[in-house]
Amino acid sequence: MRQDKIVIVDYRMGNLFNLQRAITFLGYSAEITSDPAVIRRADRILLPGVGAFEKAMQELDRADLIGVLKESVDQGKMMLGICLGMQLLFTKSFEFGEHRGLDFIRGQVVRFHRSESEITELKIPQIGWNSVEKPSAGPAWEKGILASVSPGTYFYFVHSFVCCPEEPAAVVAETQYGKDRFCSVTHRGNLWGCQFHPERSGEHGLSLLKSFIEL
Repeated sequence: MRQDKIVIVDYRMGNLFNLQRAITFLGYSAEITSDPAVIRRADRILLPGVGAFEKAMQELDRADLIGVLKESVDQGKMMLGICLGMQLLFTKSFEFGEHRGLDFIRGQVVRFHRSESEITELKIPQIGWNSVEKPSAGPAWEKGILASVSPGTYFYFVHSFVCCPEEPAAVVAETQYGKDRFCSVTHRGNLWGCQFHPERSGEHGLSLLKSFIEL
């Protein structure tokens, strides 16, 4: 049986090798690449990211990758954005200014809010384990990358900004941090995003990656 070609996009801002090792552990192979021609041949695309939104978009542009990512989305190829990679899927971010994103999913990326009572006790960035829950509205939990994950499952987060999709249907899972309840898994068509790091989230993270690969 033919195995889908999986690529991990290298734009100098991702947790690349841990992600590649996780996919190898699952019995699949994934190529780390910044070559647009290789990405064009891919069936499934992983867009990881660690760092600042503006810098990430600059690096994607420098590597001439924005066009091929848009082309791949238009062709219906499966794509998973991870952490900053999920944020890049959105229209714009307000991280240190206002910056245009890939605009694959309509919405904004904004900083966590803290009430006066939380200033000393709520740390930003959020670093550590937190759970994912079903939203009041949205697509079926059981038919996507969370198919093998139960509500209440914990994943590993590292972030200061959160995604706010315009459409409630784009919110697959939510997570509570302080008084913020934010979108932690998003979906539109062939696009998926998770705010947490599945490659650092043990067996449940591996299960999520497996579900994405086998969708």
